[in-house]
Amino acid sequence: MDEGAPIAYTVLGTGVPVYAAGGEQLGTVARVLAEPNEDIFHGVIVAGPSGEREVAAADVRSLYEHGVDLALGVDEFNALGDARTDHASSDAEWGQLHGRYGTGEA
Repeated sequence: MDEGAPIAYTVLGTGVPVYAAGGEQLGTVARVLAEPNEDIFHGVIVAGPSGEREVAAADVRSLYEHGVDLALGVDEFNALGDARTDHASSDAEWGQLHGRYGTGEA
């Protein structure tokens, strides 16, 4: 599988496939968590069949034009729990929490 050229988080778009350490597709990028004014990459929100998972930057192995490779296996990824229910109790809190990170777009 050709994931294209390596990229920076600032150009990572939504809908890009996300892969586990073993190569299994887990879902797609729903959002990039970053503070672009300070050039800080916090991670990504991955949308998949079982909900959204927040993956910390430390668990992102590499970013490519057509793929994000994680350092997590499938079981580790699934153990993260749903990002919406684990991190925020309401849509307003979700927006406030993730709104401060921006979209990753410079």
